Amino acid sequence: MINRILLATDGSKTSIRALKVAIEMAKKMGAKITLVGVIDNRLYTGHAMLAEDSPNQLAQPVEDYLMQVTGAYLADATRLCGQGGVEPEIVIRTGHPAEEILKEARRSKADLLVMGSHGRSGIGSVMGSVTFAVLHGDSRVPILVVRK
Repeated sequence: MINRILLATDGSKTSIRALKVAIEMAKKMGAKITLVGVIDNRLYTGHAMLAEDSPNQLAQPVEDYLMQVTGAYLADATRLCGQGGVEPEIVIRTGHPAEEILKEARRSKADLLVMGSHGRSGIGSVMGSVTFAVLHGDSRVPILVVRK
């Protein structure tokens, strides 16, 4: 039985499509949805050392901006859930996206992980890099990949 669905989203068209599938499944099964967005801090922490006097001078504004972007697409996803009659739990993590998604699946005791085949970084391949890493990671949770 599926009681909790974890939906990993990055606000991309494919993740919105995956969200719609997750909402329909949740309604039919009476399951709860947890929406998780991950801020990939690898994108800016390595470059923060450019400011010799204070590494945080560069990293903090970037992190604030990414938090706003993540909050915005999770708010959009929450609205879609509400329109579908499902009230989600919202989670924002910082770190390597695949690792954080798998950690959240364990933490939230998800019965199913749903994600899009391609996110914002999945260009021109059969599958996006985060989806590929999640599928090949250490997951005991079944994973449903929704294609674009």
